[in-house]
Amino acid sequence: MSFIPGEPVTAVVQRIEIQKLRQGENLILGFSIGGGIDQDPGQNPFSEDKTDKGIYVTRVTPGGPAEVADLRMGDKIMQVNGWDMTMVTHDQARKRLTKKNEDVVRLLVTRQGLESAVRNARM
Repeated sequence: MSFIPGEPVTAVVQRIEIQKLRQGENLILGFSIGGGIDQDPGQNPFSEDKTDKGIYVTRVTPGGPAEVADLRMGDKIMQVNGWDMTMVTHDQARKRLTKKNEDVVRLLVTRQGLESAVRNARM
């Protein structure tokens, strides 16, 4: 998904709800993230034009809560529990995802293929 500065961003999104897994004191989501406004977008393998500073899923644990919820590697996280994630640092994103008092994380994500599937369905 590319964008033009100053223009509205449009994206086809999917809702994902992840039930955190409890292991003692820890709540586990089963995925890792990369990106953020404080990171080098050129290092992001999922950015189409290497300028996107969004938060992307970089790893999904097999059999973990994220995989069960159908989160996929390469998904771009647009919102977490209603919070905009399009202009956050990596650390802000991590803190928003790992809040101790939340057993469920509700995401809005966009992924490669969602937009083309919608485009093809309209034809």
